[in-house]
Amino acid sequence: MELSDTQQAILALIAERIETEGMPPSQTEIARAFGFKGVRAAQYHLEALEAAGAIEKIPGRARGLRVLRAPEPPQQALPLAAGNDGEALHLPVLGQVAAGLPIGADVGASDQVLILDRVLFSPAPDYLLKVKGDSMVDEGIFDGDLIGVHRTRDARSGQIVVARIDDEVTVKLLKVGKDRIRLLPRNPDYAPIEVEPGQDFAIEGLYCGLVRPNR
Repeated sequence: MELSDTQQAILALIAERIETEGMPPSQTEIARAFGFKGVRAAQYHLEALEAAGAIEKIPGRARGLRVLRAPEPPQQALPLAAGNDGEALHLPVLGQVAAGLPIGADVGASDQVLILDRVLFSPAPDYLLKVKGDSMVDEGIFDGDLIGVHRTRDARSGQIVVARIDDEVTVKLLKVGKDRIRLLPRNPDYAPIEVEPGQDFAIEGLYCGLVRPNR
């Protein structure tokens, strides 16, 4: 089972704390370290790590966690050398996308272009959208983040997508069933969005990474 970037980072934190302090962090400490609003998000990721075989719980022991899979080394963004446009992406900021309830699309032409290192994203994005809302915080996507979007109409179930529903745009986890399509939040405070028959629905692109402006 593939781990999300947030889960890889939590796994690395657990391994580091066990090595340096002899015990893993508490759920409260994990939530604080990653900016989650509560421990439910931390619990969700710990359950995902356990299901993936990355950690196991030790019964009868407070903070009883054992790391079973070594965390992957974090991918570091390399500074751009002057004039090294081969490693740079010139990405327009086209508008706003909701991580919450869908909002009206605001993806018109923009004069704002950011020059970013391509190693921040996979695959390479075509443009950036500003996130509004907190329904994707368990994937590490927060209000005000700029997400990279790779323009495509094709997506697999389980991928994070930018989707259009009746001229509104949102970012969610795509789940495709036999008879329905759902757009799932990654925050237990939000309900899934069911795509109803007859709605104008389209995949606008794939989420492929983010940058977090200084606040």
